[in-house]
Amino acid sequence: MSSVEQRQALLEVLRCRRFDTYANLAFEFGVSARTIQRDIQILMCSYPIETVRGRYGGGVRAMTDLSLEGSSSKRTLNAEQTELLVRIRKSLSGSDIDTLDSILSQFAP
Repeated sequence: MSSVEQRQALLEVLRCRRFDTYANLAFEFGVSARTIQRDIQILMCSYPIETVRGRYGGGVRAMTDLSLEGSSSKRTLNAEQTELLVRIRKSLSGSDIDTLDSILSQFAP
């Protein structure tokens, strides 16, 4: 599993559980607690996740508005990228158009 895939899986776990410890997450993903800490630090830049200090109650908490679909960090395309995809779309047919449309819908503002 790549680091990007692991972070995505970590987000899914936190979205479902809302709270977990570094040790438990490290055991579940088969990595060190330090790796989980680094991943959480990276994810905190884009998602509403916070760390909770404490020897017995410490860990990672996902805020109630953690949503992977409607995240405020949703990516957007610039005008040049959008124009290129629109030009490419004209040369497609059938299910390829549907596939490209589904991709474009993920970048809609």
